[in-house]
Amino acid sequence: MQHIKTLGELKNTGYKSKSIKNELRDNLIQKLKNKETVFDGILGFDDTVIPDLERAILSRHNILLLGLRGQAKTRLARLMIHLLDEYIPVVSGSEMNDDPLAPISRQAKDIIAEKGDDTPIEWLHRDDRYIEKLATPDVSIADLVGDVDPIKAATLKLPYSDERVIHFGLIPRSHRCLFVINELPDLQARIQVSLFNILQEGDMQIRGFKLRLPLDIEFLFTANPEDYTNRGSIITPLKDRIESQILTHYPQQLEIGKAITRQESKLPQEQKESIHVPEILENILERIAIHARNSEYIDEKSGVSARLTIAGFENLVSTAERRMLLNNEKNTSARLTDFWGVVPAITGKVELVYEGEQEGPYSVAIRLLGAAIKDEFNAHFPDPEKLIRENEMDPYQTIRAWFAQGKQVDFSNDDTNKNWEKSLHLIPGLERFVNKNIKKIKKEELANYMEFVIFGLSEYNVLNRDIVNQNFKFNDILADMLNDDLFE
Repeated sequence: MQHIKTLGELKNTGYKSKSIKNELRDNLIQKLKNKETVFDGILGFDDTVIPDLERAILSRHNILLLGLRGQAKTRLARLMIHLLDEYIPVVSGSEMNDDPLAPISRQAKDIIAEKGDDTPIEWLHRDDRYIEKLATPDVSIADLVGDVDPIKAATLKLPYSDERVIHFGLIPRSHRCLFVINELPDLQARIQVSLFNILQEGDMQIRGFKLRLPLDIEFLFTANPEDYTNRGSIITPLKDRIESQILTHYPQQLEIGKAITRQESKLPQEQKESIHVPEILENILERIAIHARNSEYIDEKSGVSARLTIAGFENLVSTAERRMLLNNEKNTSARLTDFWGVVPAITGKVELVYEGEQEGPYSVAIRLLGAAIKDEFNAHFPDPEKLIRENEMDPYQTIRAWFAQGKQVDFSNDDTNKNWEKSLHLIPGLERFVNKNIKKIKKEELANYMEFVIFGLSEYNVLNRDIVNQNFKFNDILADMLNDDLFE
């Protein structure tokens, strides 16, 4: 079809115009019949958000995606362009993407009246039919709808009463397009009012001009829950005109969270080839986000974005890479000590309440890490607290006995692979304990699990842990207390 250059040629093909909502609907129907993936790369929404979104498209609705930050709302909106036809015809030179068979602007109508079947047409690709606007308090009605242009009036020598002096805003110029407004509550209430008629009646008023423009637009809005922000809210009459409101959510399963983090992390190829990240460390990272979303120190209304784990994963790998480069090693494995390099990715992604501000962002991040380590520890090893309560045999006895002799183990963030593993193998019974509890352990991850046991026991106060300048010292709690008493 793209070889067709005039209106007459287009008519001869039997081409029939289609509204954008019918276009989205028809292409979705075809994809569903063919069992194709409609929203590629979106994980965790298969049984919740995506079915709701598909139903809204089939119903030819305008859509509001409502959810906390980092829940893939904008990603979903951008993927909807794949439900558009690859190309559509427009009147050449039209500022409103006018359909040659159903023009709506004065400009396009004049061109067709003058040139008839010789009217030149262009083909608009679906990638150019996606318009996105971030709502900010300074957005004006002129930006979205339009205004009288005095320069145009002077150039064309037209009076202000002539509609040709109007400069159309983003919305009219998005005719036959997918128009997305992000963070809708940030629009001032009077600006939201200007959307009423556009959404339902299809007419607009610009500086006294009441125009009947049957705009053909698929509107998609995104917003955080209204009680999250004091900047504004979606006014009720506008919300009433948006036919489908769809709630998004964070990953509901640990495995889905890990899959999202892996998919979205931007790692250079050399990092992928030289640095191994054990699964337990991936689990701990996802558990940090889970605990953050339920923490008393963090504002639950602000949410904890998936960007926390994505940035955290990138920092985890980079911390291991830095150590590898300093030690002139060819490859390495990420360690639990590397999580202290992840802290900056945590502190910048959470909004603290008063109690959290009192604790301080660094302390809150360390608390989240400790809670995540305990959760992951309980998934693999016996709970030390439960053993004590129920007077059961202590499987950690050999490890504890070694530390009780006044021994200690030291880890440095910049330890070579050899020194790190050597320090772990100094502890009798540790390797045997890991092999007994972890079935089919990967050889390259044995040391990681051994380190994990030591950190887990310190979280349960079985061992004492001191951190000085990212150097970690583990020893017996009682022995440490006695040493403190001697120095006093």
